[in-house]
Amino acid sequence: MMEGWISRFLEAQSAELDAALNTRLAYGRDLKDFATWLGGHDSDFLKIDRAGIEDYIAFCEAQGLSRATRARRLASIRQLFRFAYEEGLRGDNPAIQIRGPGRAKRLPKTLSIEEVERLLEAAKNHGRNQLEKTRTTCLVELLYATGMRVSELVTLPVSAVRGNPAMILVRGKGDKERLVPLSPPAKATLAAWLAERDAEEEAAKKARGKPASPYLFPGRGQTGHMTRQAFFVLMKTVAVKAGVSPATVTPHTIRHAFATHLLQNGADLRAIQMMLGHADLATTEVYTHVLEARLRELVLEHHPLAEE
Repeated sequence: MMEGWISRFLEAQSAELDAALNTRLAYGRDLKDFATWLGGHDSDFLKIDRAGIEDYIAFCEAQGLSRATRARRLASIRQLFRFAYEEGLRGDNPAIQIRGPGRAKRLPKTLSIEEVERLLEAAKNHGRNQLEKTRTTCLVELLYATGMRVSELVTLPVSAVRGNPAMILVRGKGDKERLVPLSPPAKATLAAWLAERDAEEEAAKKARGKPASPYLFPGRGQTGHMTRQAFFVLMKTVAVKAGVSPATVTPHTIRHAFATHLLQNGADLRAIQMMLGHADLATTEVYTHVLEARLRELVLEHHPLAEE
């Protein structure tokens, strides 16, 4: 019964709300864990009450799960029971009044301009051949120039960058589209990668009859494009070559660097919100706190009256 509920819920998320694949996978993992716990306590989605859900969240905390993970699991459970109530699977919603642990308010990790420059320089020499070096350079350059999410970057269709565009159309969360401008260095590296990519695709077509990939960064896997995991590992390797701590370098920290550096150089917060694809300006405002923290550090480090 519980497997059926989860399947129906995920199908509705896909069909009615157009939830992204990664979102549906996260819901599925969370709800299967909850279902396993319920099975071990002689309960199920139909019988569980508010106290039982709170017991599960307490169990998650006892397991040492982070606040963010517990908050996400409760959010998944809330969504499931809201769906069950609306579909008539239950006559009540036992999760509606449960307050979660919330998310810890942490400033996003970012990188300095000098660190990003070192990453870009290291990317130019990372790869077994010139094709891989050009691809790595284009990936890092585009990520920093646009602030795209990693999933948006690796799934970018090649049609979006044809014709030497000054701006590219990015399809983000909730299938929402936005235009992101390209810097001159990004346009140059993009043009270089397109030329080499197209030549490689044409050679593969002639040799093996393989159709051309619709993606800017083709991959050999089932998806047809480079995976997020492969790019994550690539960024760690480039960080080591650049002499930047790999613990601080992820595709997301480069996205944060894009926003922080724009703000440092006087960009409008509303413009940054649009380029990042944030639905709410409040999400973007966290970067003002990053800037404030850096300014405080600067004063404490360099102002003569701050010295002991």
